[in-house]
Amino acid sequence: MTDQLRPAPGASGNADARPATSTARTLRSHRGLFGLLAADFISILGTRMSMLALPWFVLVTTGSAAETGLVVFAEMGPYVLVQALGGPMVDRLGNRGMTIVSDLLAGCTFALVPILYAADGLSLPLLMALVAVTGAARGAGDTARHVLVPGLAGAAGTSLERASGWYDGVNRAASMIGAPLAGVLVAVMSAPAVVAIDAVTFGVSALLIAILVPRRPMAPADGAAAPMPGHDGSNLATDAPTTEAGYLASLREGFAYLASDRLLLGIALMILVTNLLDQAFGAVLAPAWAIEVTGSPVVLGVMGALMGAGALAGNGLIAWLAHRLPRRLTFAWGFLIAGGPRFLVMAMASTVSPVLAVAFVAGFGAGGINPILGAVEFERVPARLQARVLGALGATAWAGIPFGALVGGALVDGLGLQGALVATGCAYLVTTLAPFVFPVWREMDRRPAAVEPGGDVDGAASDAAPAQAA
Repeated sequence: MTDQLRPAPGASGNADARPATSTARTLRSHRGLFGLLAADFISILGTRMSMLALPWFVLVTTGSAAETGLVVFAEMGPYVLVQALGGPMVDRLGNRGMTIVSDLLAGCTFALVPILYAADGLSLPLLMALVAVTGAARGAGDTARHVLVPGLAGAAGTSLERASGWYDGVNRAASMIGAPLAGVLVAVMSAPAVVAIDAVTFGVSALLIAILVPRRPMAPADGAAAPMPGHDGSNLATDAPTTEAGYLASLREGFAYLASDRLLLGIALMILVTNLLDQAFGAVLAPAWAIEVTGSPVVLGVMGALMGAGALAGNGLIAWLAHRLPRRLTFAWGFLIAGGPRFLVMAMASTVSPVLAVAFVAGFGAGGINPILGAVEFERVPARLQARVLGALGATAWAGIPFGALVGGALVDGLGLQGALVATGCAYLVTTLAPFVFPVWREMDRRPAAVEPGGDVDGAASDAAPAQAA
């Protein structure tokens, strides 16, 4: 192999240098995507740790499921609000810059939680205020980070489904590691110490984005796949602001586009319900079950690890076979397996083993959901509208999350833990039947180029416009 890279005697060596040049260029073109994935892994690792540590801290400190729900609401309410209103702001400030600033702000505010607790100066209202600022920063940062994917994938010559699969796989891997690590660290250290670790991960994530993600993505390396139509990377990995429309006009445009596409709207509404139920499960129901059955946060960490391992396995399988599988049925069966069974087995089980087994199977089903969703969303939304449309979609899908912990706390107080688990599990099961029942979901199997309603793809007429509402 090394002999092939040496110039022949008497030759200038320029021709033989091309493979090395091409390899270097390919590595540079992938640097931004790999940098984004690394930063996302670190950030999600810390976030998953604090998602276990913070509710546990409030629950064992106050003994109140309702107050635990209030703290989670205080974080997720601003998160969703900023996602709903922040798309035009991200467009103007730039995705890369917004990601860095948001990570730094979230890290600073979360760092104050353990500092004030150690100084005996952390009250419940102050904790709610700190997590509210953190939630708002995360909402802006997650919107910006997500919209970096298609531009960096195009620069690397990587398909959207594969890039979305990698992006989701990183999330799953971080969750698989973060959940058990948090359970162990909370048990041997303390919940505030885990929150402090999360604050550090925000800073590391910001540093990786600043160093590795370019302001503008490079062109694909020679021979690499070109970006898909509508995904040329412009304004996707840049700090350059856009000023083509006013803030309110841009905001209306994003929500109007979402409302006009019945499939995207159906996705948003379905996930709104499932996210609400997932938040009730993760923030209140599962911790309450762990306290009742084992009295230790370690079981929550193990359950999260098994679900993350299953999701990583499912993600890898779907990323490998995605181009051969029907999107709708893969998505629908994955969601059906991932949802209701977790709640119902926990309601019926008095031991840990069946809950852990179902967690792994549920994770496997969940592993194929986000890669398919990411590809569908990026394909159906034009590049210039992605921040505002995907922000609107994300805000709608996440709108139930702030209320999930409140609903979970109220159900536990009103129905008892077992009744709350049965009610939420049945609701989840019914919700995940939507892709099997409603015809609009069949459009998931189409692979249209991203276009605007009534518009063209790169100037060419197209029939691939999103489905319009009646």
